[in-house]
Amino acid sequence: MDTLKIYLKIQGQLFVYGIVGPIFLLIYFGATPNHDMKWMYWWGLVITAADVLIALGITERRARQDRIARSPVPRSSGSPAR
Repeated sequence: MDTLKIYLKIQGQLFVYGIVGPIFLLIYFGATPNHDMKWMYWWGLVITAADVLIALGITERRARQDRIARSPVPRSSGSPAR
């Protein structure tokens, strides 16, 4: 559940930074059909998909760092190495 919270927080930030993608999609689907607006669909799709993939990558890295930070430090047995 912690990973989901982290992802949603990061995804929200990325949608603020990359808001133009969802705006392009909303305009494209909300406007009357026009062939000249096809570029808005494709660029909106690319930007939004990039936002989602970047958020997933950042979340995965952060979750891995959290797991490493929580794992106990392994103790060596025997005499110290020389």
